[in-house]
Amino acid sequence: MQLDVVTLFPDYLEPLRLSLVGRAIERGTVRLAVHDLRDWTHDRHRTVDDTPYGGGAGMVMRPEPWGECLDTLVPEPAHDTGGPRLVVFTPSGRRFDQRLADELAGEDRLILACGRYEGIDARVVPYARTRMRVDEVSLGDYVLNGGEAAALVVIEAVVRLLPGVIGNPESLAEESHSAGHDHLLEYPIYTKPPSWRGLDVPEVLFSGHHGQIAAWRRDRALELTAERRPDLLPDDRRGEFAIAAAVAADAGELLTLQRAAYVTEGRLHDSFDFPPLTDELGDVEQLIADTTCLVARRGGRLVGSVFGRREADGSWFVGRLMVAPDLQGTGLGRRLLDLIEDAAPPGTPRSVLVTGALSAFNRAFYTRRGYRVVGEEIRGSVPIVVMERRRD
Repeated sequence: MQLDVVTLFPDYLEPLRLSLVGRAIERGTVRLAVHDLRDWTHDRHRTVDDTPYGGGAGMVMRPEPWGECLDTLVPEPAHDTGGPRLVVFTPSGRRFDQRLADELAGEDRLILACGRYEGIDARVVPYARTRMRVDEVSLGDYVLNGGEAAALVVIEAVVRLLPGVIGNPESLAEESHSAGHDHLLEYPIYTKPPSWRGLDVPEVLFSGHHGQIAAWRRDRALELTAERRPDLLPDDRRGEFAIAAAVAADAGELLTLQRAAYVTEGRLHDSFDFPPLTDELGDVEQLIADTTCLVARRGGRLVGSVFGRREADGSWFVGRLMVAPDLQGTGLGRRLLDLIEDAAPPGTPRSVLVTGALSAFNRAFYTRRGYRVVGEEIRGSVPIVVMERRRD
């Protein structure tokens, strides 16, 4: 791949000579040429900017140096797929993402235009389109002093996708935003030691069961994506959930849901002799009557629930947070927890909940939401931990 970078500050691009990109340049996988835009000026001061027409703060990059530079780099119009592709960095451009990085990695030649000041004269891009394919690109919803930092990011993201640059190509398929990972955020990763400062690596990663590990990683990726970037979720995971107070008529479906949702807990603790797996219909009806119970539906199906109740000591007990197994990782559990927390009476000093002592995923989820373990108990034959979040 040929990379041409046009800039007012050629030294800014020196970090490209380091690390994997630098090695790709040394091996000839990438040919890098950095061009000083001032080389296409003709006055004593090498002027590249001027005041904006119509008034306003700042300076605008003049079109003449850019036009001569592009004419030099691309002497003849080349719109065919084998011609160069110009990337112009601007806050108003298309947002750069992994899909665009994959697309640019398939090009033979990229020219990257690094603007400065208030930007490049608006006539430059239309002119460039008469000679080559052009993309106006932004790194995100913020403004940089110039395009050089953006060029470093784009080159790093693109070059690492080229054959032979990354030692193990399979690692690219497991990364956040990659097509092989359904463009989800990456699951949590761990290395030695197995226990560090009271934090343990999830047991499933020691199981040697590749199917279970893959399922765990997929679930964590979905959960993390739902929490931080729900816009990246697959279409079948984006359906709207209707959340409302439970009524007596929900008891039958709620009983079915809790048996489906808690069977994993039973397997983890090698016991199914605990509520809610031992509940009968009447128990669920009583729970609805005695607590603030919320249920979530999607397409008419009851797919999630949680309850809260005021305890004698004034704390707010949160119980039976559950989501249908096929919808875990969509962010519904987080939404239900937030809503039941908001339902606590004003002035409630703390929220309390319990979960299985061996439920590493649940404990990690509640820890991220501000809960801390404050005690351990045995209920029936199942060890549990008591977790608390101070509300003040």
